[in-house]
Amino acid sequence: MERMTVEEMAKYIGASAVKVYAMVRANEIPHYKIGAKILFRKSTIDQWIAEQEAQASGK
Repeated sequence: MERMTVEEMAKYIGASAVKVYAMVRANEIPHYKIGAKILFRKSTIDQWIAEQEAQASGK
């Protein structure tokens, strides 16, 4: 399992850290917390991206 921080996630998806925090607050992106730290599981994010792409293409 590869964990990513907000900053790593922002770089991974090509967004700003501010945008990633906004997506977390809106519960738009899968994440989890350990204490106050927001983390992302790479495999879960890869699946989420595939789902977003499928929805965008109407599949």
